[in-house]
Amino acid sequence: MIRGLNRYFQLEAHGTTWKRELMAGLTSFFTSAYIMLVNPLILQDTGMPLSAGVLATIAATVIGCLMMALWANAPIIVIPGMGLNAFFTYTIVQSLGLSWQQALAVVVVSGVIFLLASVSSFGGKILSAVPASLKHGITAGIGLMLTFIGLQKGQIIQPDSVNYVALGSFTSPVTLATLIGLAVTFMLFVRNIKGSLLIGIGFTSLLTLGLAGTGDVADKAVDLKAYGQVLGAADFSVMQIPFWIAVFSMTMIVLFENMGLLSGMLPDKEKFPKAYRVVAVSTIVSGFFGTSPTIASAESTSGISEGGRTGVPPLVTAVLFLLSALALPVIGLIPGNAVAPVLMIIGALMMMSVKDIPFNDFSEYLPAFLIVVCIPLTSSIADGLAFGFIAYPLTKAAIGQWRKCSPLLYAIAALFVLNFVASAVFVH
Repeated sequence: MIRGLNRYFQLEAHGTTWKRELMAGLTSFFTSAYIMLVNPLILQDTGMPLSAGVLATIAATVIGCLMMALWANAPIIVIPGMGLNAFFTYTIVQSLGLSWQQALAVVVVSGVIFLLASVSSFGGKILSAVPASLKHGITAGIGLMLTFIGLQKGQIIQPDSVNYVALGSFTSPVTLATLIGLAVTFMLFVRNIKGSLLIGIGFTSLLTLGLAGTGDVADKAVDLKAYGQVLGAADFSVMQIPFWIAVFSMTMIVLFENMGLLSGMLPDKEKFPKAYRVVAVSTIVSGFFGTSPTIASAESTSGISEGGRTGVPPLVTAVLFLLSALALPVIGLIPGNAVAPVLMIIGALMMMSVKDIPFNDFSEYLPAFLIVVCIPLTSSIADGLAFGFIAYPLTKAAIGQWRKCSPLLYAIAALFVLNFVASAVFVH
């Protein structure tokens, strides 16, 4: 059996070993396990039952990771996206006024469009139409947003009525545990200690529980009956203008976020087409199973940094997510701040993409810069993409290089402008 799995995943051809791949899988799981708790809590703000959200998150993750492992053989973890769950809850449901059932329909429709783009020549045209500088900007911008989320989860920064954010209190046990955990994890990581991120999560968890107790750990018991309320609950009955605004915005996000993430993370770029299609299919699956879209998660970087090169890490992650449904209270004991150091390190790794942005050409640098800063500062991946994609053809036209932009890029920029206008009219 082991010999058969070795041939299937081609470990020798990838220059890796089972020990390295399994360690990468464990690291990927513990880095992404927080999504089982965080995602349902965000979706709960739409009125979705918490227990149902937990099971939907696990189901979508397991299926997405299995497809990535067995079809694409890529070391990419597929989980509900943190930016997309916030977009699902606070924009589609609370701002546009759709029900969470209609929002699930938005996910399905966006996934179908995403899949059509990924399997057709149109998908290739989109990939070639988007300048490399913008792709690198997307990766860096999401990395900066992950870092910001890490700082928030670790209570290193806190909301401020004057300056929006301020430094957290160093007298807080959670903040102290996060800072110490960050220092320990960072030292292990820069010394290339295998399992450094996994060790960091464990160390920070124990330190936080020792200093602050269980804190806000709540009862995470799962009611299996509640899952029937969200499974297949997507409502396609209302497809008015707000619905299509949501579809456009979500489609743009899943197309370009996954493009940027996969381009930046995949060690073997030849696996991009299959991995891209896997994420498209998993987006559709997410809507039917009752959660916001799954993405090629930035947390995959943790497993890749541990040496993951094949589909073994997502396979391990899928199995552990499935088992976690039986032991969710144990996972619930992991404090939210325990993943903060890892998120910040992953964000730093993704920020390395800025080195590939041509700083000597301001017409390339400025649009990428807008994406990098606007994604975290607007707390919206869609808005960050919009600023960059609109600015790119404008800057090229300003210096007489408008012919260097493909007609498709102009069309994408125009759609982002129309989306801003439609959002202003129908949302506000």
